[in-house]
Amino acid sequence: MLRTPLHSFHAEHGAHMVEFAGWEMPIRYTSIIEEHNQTRNSGGLFDVSHMARLKITGRHARRLLERACTRRIGDMQNGQCRYSLVLNEQGGVRDDVIVYRFDDDDYLVVVNASNRAKIVDHLNGLVASGELKVKIDDQTESTAMVAIQGPKVMELISKVSSEVPTLKRYRFTVKNLLIAKLIVSRTGYTGEDGVEVILPAGMVGMAMKLLLKDVDMASPDGAVKPIGLGARDTLRLEAGMPLYGHELGEDISALEAGLDFAIAIDKDKEERGEAFVGQEALRATLAQGGPARKLVGLSIEGKRTPRQGMAIEKDGAVVGIVTSGTMSPTLGRPIAMGYVAKEHGAEGTALTVNLGSASVPATVCAMPFYKAKK
Repeated sequence: MLRTPLHSFHAEHGAHMVEFAGWEMPIRYTSIIEEHNQTRNSGGLFDVSHMARLKITGRHARRLLERACTRRIGDMQNGQCRYSLVLNEQGGVRDDVIVYRFDDDDYLVVVNASNRAKIVDHLNGLVASGELKVKIDDQTESTAMVAIQGPKVMELISKVSSEVPTLKRYRFTVKNLLIAKLIVSRTGYTGEDGVEVILPAGMVGMAMKLLLKDVDMASPDGAVKPIGLGARDTLRLEAGMPLYGHELGEDISALEAGLDFAIAIDKDKEERGEAFVGQEALRATLAQGGPARKLVGLSIEGKRTPRQGMAIEKDGAVVGIVTSGTMSPTLGRPIAMGYVAKEHGAEGTALTVNLGSASVPATVCAMPFYKAKK
C-alpha cells in the first residue's frame, strides 16, 4: 500500500490504519463519534493526501478542461476553485473534481483517490484526440494535502496568516514557506468552515509544526485534533455531500444527483464539437423529460441505520435504493441518502427502507441534513 507523507504523524497519534483506494489511511484515532463532534464543535485535521493532484499546464490547458469538465472553465478567475464533474459519453460520472486556476494555461485538478489512474488516462486520451499542447503532471506522490475544518479553525489560522481568513469560499492563495510554496484554499468536505492545504511532501513536518504551534492536540478541549476517514464520511453525509462509489458512479447520470449547479450545457459548443464529454447524452435525457429518478435525503424513524444497497419501498413496492446511511452524531437519529423514482421524491413523502429483517419508516427530507452555524 502507498503511504502518505503524514504516515509517521498518524503513528505518533495512535491512528487505526486501514487500506483505502490503495493507500494506508487512518480510519480513526479515538472513536468516530468523538472525532465527528470534535470537528463540529471545534476543529479537525484530516490527511487527504490520497486524493490525486494533477497539474495541467500548456497552451491548451483550458481547452482540455472545458472538454473534460461539466463546469465552465474559461470564465474562472485566477485564484478560484470550482467543483465540477467529469463524465463518460453516456452522461455517467467518471469522477467529481475540484479545479484550481492559477492562470489561463496553469491549472490543478484534485481527483478522488480511487479514480486517479482512470482520470489521467481519460485526460491523456482527450489530449491525443484533440492534438492539444498540454502537459499533465501527476503530483500526488510528490505533494501532501491536509484539510483543517471546524468553527474554531479560522481563528486559529489568523494567528499565522492575516490573508487566509479573508479568502472567500472556493478561493485560494499561494503562500511561501521558506523555499516551498503552499496552496491554501477555502474548501472542504465536512459542511464546516476551514481550509485545505497542498504542500511539497518533504515540507510536511515543518509545515505541521508551524500550523499547529499553538495547538495542544493532547488536551481534552484542544482546538484541533486529528480526524480519520470514518468521521469524514459521517460529516460529509450530514452535509449532504455526495461520495463517489455511493451517490456518484459511471452508471449514475449526472442529472440524477441533484448537481445541476455543476453542469453548464452549451448547445453552441456542442455544434462546434467543443462541448464537454457526456453533454449530448445529458441534453437527450432532458429532452425526454429528465431522469427517471432523483437523489433524496431520508429521515429515518427509530435507531436502526440503513446501509448502501438496501431497498427503498412505497406500499411494499421497491421504488429506490439507499446509497449512504449513518446514525447522525449531530442530530442523534439515523439519516440516509438514496435514489428514488422521481414521482416519490417530493419532500415529505412517506417511504420505508427494507433492512432485511424488518422495514423502518423513512421520510423524504431536504438536504443538507445539517448546516454549520454562521
